[in-house]
Amino acid sequence: MAVLKIPAVYMRGGTSKGVFFNARDLPRDPELRDRILLRVLGSPDPYSRQADGMGGASHSTSKVVVVDASARDDCDVEYRCGQVAIDRPLIDWTASGDSLAVAVGPYAIQQGLVAAREGTTVVRIWQPHPGRFLEAHVEVRNGEVLEDGLFTEDGVPFPAAEVRLEFIDEGATDLLPTGRVQDVLQIEGVGELPVSLIRTDEVSIFVRAADLGLNGREKPDAFNRDAKTLARLEMVRREGAVAMGLMSRARAEKPGASLPRLVWVAPPMSYKSVSGMDVPKDSIDVLARAMADGRMQRGFGTRSAISLAVAAAVPGSIVSQVARTLPGVATRIGHASGVQAAWATVVRKGSGWALERATVSRTARCLMSGWVHVPTGPGRLCGL
Repeated sequence: MAVLKIPAVYMRGGTSKGVFFNARDLPRDPELRDRILLRVLGSPDPYSRQADGMGGASHSTSKVVVVDASARDDCDVEYRCGQVAIDRPLIDWTASGDSLAVAVGPYAIQQGLVAAREGTTVVRIWQPHPGRFLEAHVEVRNGEVLEDGLFTEDGVPFPAAEVRLEFIDEGATDLLPTGRVQDVLQIEGVGELPVSLIRTDEVSIFVRAADLGLNGREKPDAFNRDAKTLARLEMVRREGAVAMGLMSRARAEKPGASLPRLVWVAPPMSYKSVSGMDVPKDSIDVLARAMADGRMQRGFGTRSAISLAVAAAVPGSIVSQVARTLPGVATRIGHASGVQAAWATVVRKGSGWALERATVSRTARCLMSGWVHVPTGPGRLCGL
């Protein structure tokens, strides 16, 4: 059987995992590249297991990342993250990478795309979609990326070295799609609902938990069995999408429409995470729970944390009125799986607000490096 061997690194970034490739090791033809990467992950798999590939059969573990030297003078590397469908022959290259973005800097150093500098190596990163600059601050010891450390990340069972990831916008993006810090949605069965609509990399609707009859300490397993509450929150998401101009009302009424993330927030209170860990009141600045794709999420990814930190930094927003956050200080978010901290600096832009810089701290680790084996015989990979 003919087999194609391609250098690859299997990496964890935050709470996600993906197969990383140096762009020089892949075909430049996008169609051929995607066929290879689908086979590497084991997609499409009608059994939804990706049993014959590197994919982990979940949204957070069915990803590929391609890193290349950047042609830009202001960046060292650029990367694209592909969200690989499990049961379909599809790779979505508009995916932001979310948690995996934190692994790009360490990977670039390990691959020799960026020279290692003792102490902290700053890797300047360009992501063509959505078109943003990032800076990864990676600890280096004796010329090697430091992976061992004491930094703990909820959702990751072992401590590791901290990687600080900065998102730099320099005031380019208007954060308020309606031009208002707060809007009022008319929701059937609820009435008038004050919300803050925020657009960063992730479009979000923020609302007080109490206004929805919630408390911010909900757990996903039990919550996602409450069909009545889920349907009510879907109405809020649809109305928010219409208010932001993301879709027409007619389209919003159709099932399966792409909708923004809905986040409900509450003042700090002690609670237990989904793993049974006690989260003290004084360890967080705001309680938050998020809903997307019709279900409550188990935690907060990088984009979600930044979106909430941005909302906390905008004076007069729902989050700024609820969160116990001071200007220039991290917002500690108490989510279902634990605590995630994020910083954001916003600046005036006309009558609105724009993001200047946002920062999160997460961890990354190389899990495996070597070669992925891609079968190329008849019927195994069409075109090779």
